[in-house]
Order: sequence, then structure tokens, then C-alpha cells
Amino acid sequence: MVLIRNLLFMLALGVFTPLYAVIAMATFPFGPKTRHKIIRGWPRIMGWVIKHVLGIPYRLIGAENIPAKGPAIVVSKHMSAWETIMLQDIFPPMVFVMKKEIHKVPFFGWGIAQMPMIAIDRAAGKDALAQVEAQGRERLADGLWVTIFPEGTRVAPGSKKRYKAGGSWLAAQTGTPVVPVAHNAGEFWPRNAFFKRPGEVVVSVGPVIDTTGLTADEINARAEKWIEAEMRRLFPHHYRGHSRKEPAQA
Repeated sequence: MVLIRNLLFMLALGVFTPLYAVIAMATFPFGPKTRHKIIRGWPRIMGWVIKHVLGIPYRLIGAENIPAKGPAIVVSKHMSAWETIMLQDIFPPMVFVMKKEIHKVPFFGWGIAQMPMIAIDRAAGKDALAQVEAQGRERLADGLWVTIFPEGTRVAPGSKKRYKAGGSWLAAQTGTPVVPVAHNAGEFWPRNAFFKRPGEVVVSVGPVIDTTGLTADEINARAEKWIEAEMRRLFPHHYRGHSRKEPAQA
């Protein structure tokens, strides 16, 4: 059954990705918000496939922490491609900070190049921060949320890499609030794995971090502290030395 689910998912991916790539490339005469609205049909379709074909729904904790008025900057744990698709089902219209070379990927990259993502050249070193700030200001001014994965790459459940301050830098420079996110998508959708297993992803949205008067390092530290603590609270089985005792019921 898992094999059939994954084959059907790959079939849907192979059909809808080239289709939306063509649609996306035809949106060039429109403004960024219109292009985004049209191309957002792809994650909506694939989100349905992920939930109902792969059998990977999600349960949302902390929905009340999502600001009613935006935009905001989402700082999230990164484990797989799941969150790049499904976070768009949870939050208002958003763009991601991504590597510029993704634009070269056939169909997917060509299509996503028409969305107003924040595409940076990571080889630029410190200049990459300037790219994030310049493009990020434009996206925020257009009313789009910005999502960044501060660890910079996908990590396995129970793992952690150094949190980079790109998103926090943008937040500090623009005074935009930060929304931290923890989840366990990697349990069912491992990094670079063909086979995805059915299961419920738990997504936890943390309290908004008011960035007023904070430096990028302070914002980054607060986001990291909440995310990593929440990961251990919700998914202690991924961390060494966790207690097997069940928590008391409220």
C-alpha cells in the first residue's frame, strides 16, 4: 500500500508540476501578488495529494498565535519538502528564502522563478544578508509573509544545526514580528527519501516574537530557544535521555 501511495504521488507530481510550470511562465505580464495567487494553485493541489494519497495529514497546535494582521516572518524547523508545501496551507500567502540555483531545475525551478520568492546566491557570503533584506523588504511591502529555515538545510528528527540569522536580520531591519514553528514532518517524509510513510504531522506555532528593539542575534536566539524546546516537548522520543514516562493529563 505504501508503494502504491508513493507511485500515485509521483504521478501527480509529474503531471501537475510541468502543467503549473507552463502556467507560471505565462504569468510574467502580471504583478507579483497576482502571479503568486495563480501559481499557488500547485501547492494547493499537491497539499490535497499529500493528505489524501500519501496519507500525511497534519494537526495544528497554536493556531491562535498566527497574527491576524500581517505580514510576519515565519522561522521554521526544516526536515523535508513537506513543510515547503504544507506551511502554505497554514499561513497567509507567503514566499520562501531559497537558493537562486533552484531556478535552474527543469519545470519546477522555471515555474517558481515567476513567483516572487527571495532568491539568494549563497556563495555571496555576507552579501547574501543584503539580498535577503532588499528582496524581503519588497515582499513584506507587498503584504506577503516570508518563511525561512534558519538551519539552512534539512535535518533529521532529533538533529539540530546552527541557526543562521538571515530571517532574524530581516526582522530586525524591518521591525517585522517573527512566528516560530516546530514540527515532525521528517518522521514520515525523510530527507531525500522516495518512500513517504503515512502518519500525522504535528505542527506547533509559537507565540509571536515582538522584534521591536531587538538585535538580529537576540531574535535568532529567542526563535531557536522556543523551537528546540518545543521539539523536545512534543517529540521527546527523538532525543537521547528522554523520559519514557507519559505526561500527566490535565
